[in-house]
Amino acid sequence: MSRSIPTELLSRIRQGAVQRELERTLPFEQVGWLDDAGFGALRVPVEFGGEELSLQELITEVIALAEADSNIAHLYRGHFGFVESLRFQPAPVRELWYARVRQGATVGNASTEKGGNALGSLNTRLDRDEHGAALLTGEKYYSTGTIFSSYTRVSAAQALEGEGRRFAVVPTDAPGVTLLDDWDGFGQKLTGTGTTLLDSVAVEDLAVLARRPGDHESVHEAAFFQLYLLAVQVGIARAALADATSTLARRTRTFNTSTAGQAFSQDPLIQQVVGRMSSKAFVAEAAVLQAARTLDRALSAGLQAGTGDPGFEGEPPRAIHQAEIAVEQAQVSVPELVLAVTSELFQTVGASATLRTKALDRHWRNAQTIATHNPIVFRARSLGEYEINGTVPQGLNAIGEAKESS
Repeated sequence: MSRSIPTELLSRIRQGAVQRELERTLPFEQVGWLDDAGFGALRVPVEFGGEELSLQELITEVIALAEADSNIAHLYRGHFGFVESLRFQPAPVRELWYARVRQGATVGNASTEKGGNALGSLNTRLDRDEHGAALLTGEKYYSTGTIFSSYTRVSAAQALEGEGRRFAVVPTDAPGVTLLDDWDGFGQKLTGTGTTLLDSVAVEDLAVLARRPGDHESVHEAAFFQLYLLAVQVGIARAALADATSTLARRTRTFNTSTAGQAFSQDPLIQQVVGRMSSKAFVAEAAVLQAARTLDRALSAGLQAGTGDPGFEGEPPRAIHQAEIAVEQAQVSVPELVLAVTSELFQTVGASATLRTKALDRHWRNAQTIATHNPIVFRARSLGEYEINGTVPQGLNAIGEAKESS
């Protein structure tokens, strides 16, 4: 595709967003349009035949897509996270998977377990059969995007080369893979964020990927995944603002208490509310794009610090940690701005805005759902510790049962 999503394609996706929300229709058709257009390959490096958009350019496209339909933008998060991770993998892995992505393959996410795993450990396992082949067994929840994807990337404990964690990438239609559409959250209902069941699923050799918390890849990935969510939230804010202005443009009814005595669109107080919404959406987008630029610079610095294949060892350079800090700074403020925009939308219209058929509440529900992914209170605390004591924040890389106190 071109270096941006065609306007006509965004318009087609936007047209059915409310109906899909009301009927809970998963957007398989719309995802197919984007896959056919090559959306998933926008970050493939030029040396592997890709467009290689910068992160800032990609985030700009994600914001535009999220404005059209936040569910569709969100469900590609695991895929683009996987494509990012390839930059740190050995050459044979990069050659195989970049080629598949260029051919239209997409990769979902299956990392989190619903319960029963201790923090820092996983119940999903990679083992070998009697012939030495790698087999994957376990159960994952929050498998966003997997039901729409060709493959899914699964985090697993492993006994292939001693203990530790790995990623295994398996076809979603492979024997032993079962995908359940059982996500029941009140927001982002159409992201396919359900359960993935894995029963002795065969894993090819170049689909077992290293996973080392604290290295260049994991620090970059933690920042990228959160930045991506912030971009989706900005798209939601822009959609809420657009719905406010388009609704006002059509509205002729008013109240006798209106200061203008005319249509809402002429009332200075209503105009002031929309002005605040516009400002907050602008500030949120500016913060996210600045964080994306910082991440671009950090990624370049991180790769230059390595030798040979990009999957190098050693402490990540300061630039990568600075990018994580920039993303965390945005995360503390952007969700609050976006939630304010989606709430103020209802001050611009009146009771008719609550009609279910308009689905205007989806903006708040979707933004609030996304805001829960990485607890903001933990991010604010770690930023404070960094500012006071210089302690580098730790990216989110594990969820599980808390250890018992002594």
